[in-house]
Amino acid sequence: MTRRRVSLGKLGEDLACRELQKRGYAILTRRYRRRGGEIDIIARDRDTIVFVEVKTRDGDTFGDGREAVTAFKQHRIVQLALDYLMRHHLTASPCRFDVVSIRFDAGRPTIEILQHAFDARTA
Repeated sequence: MTRRRVSLGKLGEDLACRELQKRGYAILTRRYRRRGGEIDIIARDRDTIVFVEVKTRDGDTFGDGREAVTAFKQHRIVQLALDYLMRHHLTASPCRFDVVSIRFDAGRPTIEILQHAFDARTA
């Protein structure tokens, strides 16, 4: 992965956190890493634990960011989410999976939050 992509991804995560906080989410952790992958952001929206995948694009050459969250990626996020819930004794908490899609056009970000982007039962 190039430095430019890494830097774009980090910028996207920073923007996503700010936007989520503006909307009342409490950020619990960033870059939750375990064997098999990473969850970009874990947050709390009222009583719900929210697992957030951030997809940042520079223009629309590679399509919309949400399109990049494939069934395989969804399955991996669900497995990591289960790990997080068990390790933090939160298995009784409601949870959901959101995607934050960020696209830069002419240097300006457009941020879209897709709540309930996918379901654990179908991933």
